[in-house]
Amino acid sequence: MRFRLFATLALGVVLAAVPALAQQKDSKAEIKPYKVDRVISSNAIPYVIDGDESHDPENVLVLYLSNGGRVAIRLMPQWAPHHVERIKTLARQGFYDGVIFHRVIDGFMAQTGDPTGTGQGGSKLPDLEAEFNDVPHGRGTVSMARTDEPNTANSQFFIVFYPRSALDRKYTNFGRVISGMDAVDRVVRGEPPAHPTKVVQASIAADHKPAPVLKPELPSAGSITADMLNHSKTH
Repeated sequence: MRFRLFATLALGVVLAAVPALAQQKDSKAEIKPYKVDRVISSNAIPYVIDGDESHDPENVLVLYLSNGGRVAIRLMPQWAPHHVERIKTLARQGFYDGVIFHRVIDGFMAQTGDPTGTGQGGSKLPDLEAEFNDVPHGRGTVSMARTDEPNTANSQFFIVFYPRSALDRKYTNFGRVISGMDAVDRVVRGEPPAHPTKVVQASIAADHKPAPVLKPELPSAGSITADMLNHSKTH
């Protein structure tokens, strides 16, 4: 039973509806709209992201990927305090170590955080109540996956390749990549990928966990995408 982020994507076409997270067996089913009663107003939260990893390292998530890349994510408790706390708790437990990116859609997002690698798993911790906010889903946004029910985020999250306004106020945006977006661009595509990219190690910068020894995986020619060629720099 767990999360699956899906969308009907056509080349050059903007999403006409909000992609939803649903169980795999229901991935073709129409998702009914729901009412969101609580959205944190942009008047109460900062939009500015501190890109310096040395500042507030307690709120920097560091991912080492099997493609040889290192990704730093600025966690924003001002946007979603309970979701940030969940990510930090799981990272410190080693929950994400060895977990694959199980659903990666070119031009859209890369999703991870399921230890089963199926898109249906999660942690043993309770699901979280939604903390939707007004912060837009831009390139590098890190947001929580869920089912079609708002209060079902648990451990899975996704990183956005391109801006997706259709996700705004409907998925809990809790951070943004501040370095290493080029490594995210190189995550192998697929649903699931035949040879998925893994999170070798996830940690909180303040813990000063030693970096793992990485053996970069070279993508085949067929794995190189427009995302890799056109968006090799973090911005």
